[in-house]
Amino acid sequence: MNKKKIINDPIYGFITIEHEIVFDCIQLPEFQRLRRIKQLGLTSLVYPGAQHTRFQHVIGAMHLMQTAVTSLRSKEVTISEDEEIGVLLAILLHDIGHGPFSHSLEHGILTDVSHEYISSILMERINAKMDGKLNLAIQIFENKYPRKFLHQLVSSQLDMDRLDYLRRDSFYTGVSEGTVGIERIIQMLNVKDDCLIVEQKGIFSVEKFLMARRFMYWQVYLHKTSIAADRMMLNILKRAKEIISEGKTLFASPYLYFFLSRNFTQADLQKPDVLENFCNLDDSEVISAIKVWQNSEDVTLSTLCKMLINRNLLKIEIAESPFDSATIEKRRTAVCDQIGIPKEQADYFVITGKLSNNTYSTQGDTLKIGMKDGSLKELSETSEIYNLSDDNKPTIKYFITSIK
Repeated sequence: MNKKKIINDPIYGFITIEHEIVFDCIQLPEFQRLRRIKQLGLTSLVYPGAQHTRFQHVIGAMHLMQTAVTSLRSKEVTISEDEEIGVLLAILLHDIGHGPFSHSLEHGILTDVSHEYISSILMERINAKMDGKLNLAIQIFENKYPRKFLHQLVSSQLDMDRLDYLRRDSFYTGVSEGTVGIERIIQMLNVKDDCLIVEQKGIFSVEKFLMARRFMYWQVYLHKTSIAADRMMLNILKRAKEIISEGKTLFASPYLYFFLSRNFTQADLQKPDVLENFCNLDDSEVISAIKVWQNSEDVTLSTLCKMLINRNLLKIEIAESPFDSATIEKRRTAVCDQIGIPKEQADYFVITGKLSNNTYSTQGDTLKIGMKDGSLKELSETSEIYNLSDDNKPTIKYFITSIK
């Protein structure tokens, strides 16, 4: 069988699958599931074009990784074929642990379990099937490989993951502020002492990338309507779990019911049945259940489901400081009177929280700029953007929801 395939991508054009093991991983059921998981969760309720999937994203990120490897080799950075395949597989499989609707339900199916951890568990499972062929990819993904720059290409403040999702999400939402000069940024990357750096002449491209990411967070990822929809879906699943815990019957597919009827934590993912059921979950499981739950006898559940399905979303208000207890209590009382639900269920509709957006973090794995004189400087030392200084802190905003 010919495993060297070409994929036609709307962002980059033709993407070539050059290694047979990459093709084999793409064909796995665990990977094909990503076709049925939206990249931006419920953001299509705000930007109708945002219908793209995790599958499209990871294929694009893999393409950028291949471009980065080619560019670094042209600068006499030694990358073996095994390392090339390893880093390609690491970026290809980095999102394999996402559940339905991506980040929207990241902590709604399993309790306090990140998709990165699930990705690691699934990569180990696939590795066992493939007789250890993913050993190097897993080491790179988990940052256990000595050549640190390979992990930085997968996960850092300037990685192939972020470069693809900014360009792709900008394209599908139509938010042009997210457009990034990906090709130039990749050409400006280099390696020094096995760490990823950016050449000095690429600093303006990096600054534009950081600002584009900041704009995309406020306009897309933290858009207030998307936040309202996400919280509604989380509360729908929360209410469904409560109803089932009371011994009542509720429709759900076998895979979804498996998680609604139990509380699983990170340790439970070592159990084969938990991982197997997770791998059978996708967006359709959740939407099908919500459509049926519109007719539930439970007023709270049916109201939330009808509102989400018909895009009659909760009203959300954003403020610079937390909302006081009197305001919250007033809205809780109003919701109970309006819908006719007990006071203890008001929090399903009156939701409070905070949003955080940070242009660049000066903590941890920072971006290093390779100066023309051969020295290295941290990005905030060379950037002219005022909020990249050491005093930079995330911008915090607070929100509260209520029924319109």
